[in-house]
Amino acid sequence: MLQLLRDRNVRWYLLAQALSLFGDTALWLAAAVWVKTLTGSNAAAGLVFFAFAAAQLFGPLGGLLVDRVRRIPVLLATNVSTAVVVAALLLVRDADDIWLVYVVMVFYGISNTVLAAAQSALLSVMVPAKQLGDVNGVVQTVTQGIRLGGPLAGAGLFVILSPYVVVLLDVGTFLVAAALLTLIRVDEPAPEAGQRTSWAALSAGARHLFGRAGLRQVMFAAAFAVTFFGFLESLLFAVVDSGLHRSPAFVAVLATAQGCGGIVGGLLAGRIMRATTAGLTVGLGLLLFAIGMPLLAVGLVPVVLAGMVLVGMSLPWIVAGSITLLQQSTPSALQGRAYAALNVCLSVPQALSIAFGAALVSVVDYRVLIAAVGVAFGLSALYLLTRKEQRRSPEEAAEPSEASEASEASEETVESAGPLATS
Repeated sequence: MLQLLRDRNVRWYLLAQALSLFGDTALWLAAAVWVKTLTGSNAAAGLVFFAFAAAQLFGPLGGLLVDRVRRIPVLLATNVSTAVVVAALLLVRDADDIWLVYVVMVFYGISNTVLAAAQSALLSVMVPAKQLGDVNGVVQTVTQGIRLGGPLAGAGLFVILSPYVVVLLDVGTFLVAAALLTLIRVDEPAPEAGQRTSWAALSAGARHLFGRAGLRQVMFAAAFAVTFFGFLESLLFAVVDSGLHRSPAFVAVLATAQGCGGIVGGLLAGRIMRATTAGLTVGLGLLLFAIGMPLLAVGLVPVVLAGMVLVGMSLPWIVAGSITLLQQSTPSALQGRAYAALNVCLSVPQALSIAFGAALVSVVDYRVLIAAVGVAFGLSALYLLTRKEQRRSPEEAAEPSEASEASEASEETVESAGPLATS
């Protein structure tokens, strides 16, 4: 990690991303608490999260934008524009103004899709391919650490001071992040000129994911697993209530254990990718998650906490491994759309599983659901770890038809773009 931090570009990149993420995590929970305070409605507060999540469906458009312009300018523009829009929350005074919160959260969600795709695309040209795993591991370490304290900081500022302080904090983090990005010096490839927006252009990222065996396998395995991952949101309350016989507030202790595991997992992710491959790192993460889940069914606090640590450790391996494989296997002209396509393929089933899990936990024994989640992750791990493509580097696994993929990316907006590649 210390060697990576000697690179000034990496330092500014990580600091900018950390600041932006801290503002994000501080605001999204505080916004829901704010709406709950103004209206007294749980449903109205829940719609804050829905507004943010629904905006993720604009991901392909955000990815297309990222591939049409240089990444640093789009990051600058998105950070500054988001700061301006978030500042509109200063106008909220009572329950009649909560529509403004929903509008801001929709824009916030759209901004998030653009920022995530642009950050991933920028990293792919800023760092040598062999170091991407290490940097993505550090990013996940920072992410897990901030997610431990960000929501708590936002809620604390909301209660102790006011929601307007949280808004100003978020605005400030976006503006400082934008300023830090101006310090990055990197030679970005020029975006393709003269392209038209069409279905072929929008779907190019998805076609790329399906067209490469290594990426396709990781996407299928991860998508199947996250279809059950959302159950965990409701299961934790059942574990605390029915298993540990503690108050609902004890969920925060489990979340802390998961976050601590995530920090450790992020620190180890780069080393695991260097010793194996990015795809195998995803598989090992899925396996570690499957091992940790059964421990949640044991009604003993130390055992459950150990399970949450293992679950937390697994997530950076899955996320960092998936992103690294995507970056290493994708031409620069497709980086934004490929990231956006992967994000949609994983976030949509996860969102649906949260709702499905909330319904199931009230009628099915929580231990049965824990077993189901563990089996799903175990099957995903078994599938991925037995694929021969995951044992080779992206260059070794490249298929002959992919050699001209970069040049095809510049022609993808032509209506006669080639059919979906299969393998």
